[in-house]
Amino acid sequence: MVVLHGLGDSMAGYRGLPPALNLPWMSYLLVNAPDEYYGGFSWYDYANNPGPGVERSRKLLFDLLDQQRAAGFPTEQTVVFGFSQGCLMTLEVGLRYPHRFAGLVGISGYAHEPEKLAREMSPVAKEQKFLITHGTQDPLIPLDKVRAQIQLLKAAGVRIEWREFEKEHTIAGLEEVAVIRDFVAGVFTAIIAAPESS
Repeated sequence: MVVLHGLGDSMAGYRGLPPALNLPWMSYLLVNAPDEYYGGFSWYDYANNPGPGVERSRKLLFDLLDQQRAAGFPTEQTVVFGFSQGCLMTLEVGLRYPHRFAGLVGISGYAHEPEKLAREMSPVAKEQKFLITHGTQDPLIPLDKVRAQIQLLKAAGVRIEWREFEKEHTIAGLEEVAVIRDFVAGVFTAIIAAPESS
């Protein structure tokens, strides 16, 4: 599982995720975003023009995933997990990277230019499996905006499991962790059950 933090956070903020998910067979790669931001890191400049930063960070993540493939970690057995800005990058990577993932989890984020994203999806984008969650009381990223973006992507053929939680801009404790755990375990169960493709 490749883990992408949110704005101003770092990989250190997610050291508690592996024990919380309690998937002992899973290995984790916690990643820092490229730009320093008030003691943490940022994937893109959200306040001005996010486009160049999103594209730069997407390329860096593509390079990282290529390196992982070369090191023997197939994309088909990789989950990408992202919170807030990391959720946006998860959508970018999941819909543009030319290889199929085991699954993709996005928490409390949004899509960058969703209409353009829907037009420029990779040939395998409609095979990807997403879990996207959001808070009904998120003060930073309004639920209605994200819900409309998800509906647009679903209408374009993207397979998204959408879940809303009574929460603010955070992970909703054990309840949401259980949903994430079940989704991740489920996509790997499906991989094990599927016949090997030639």
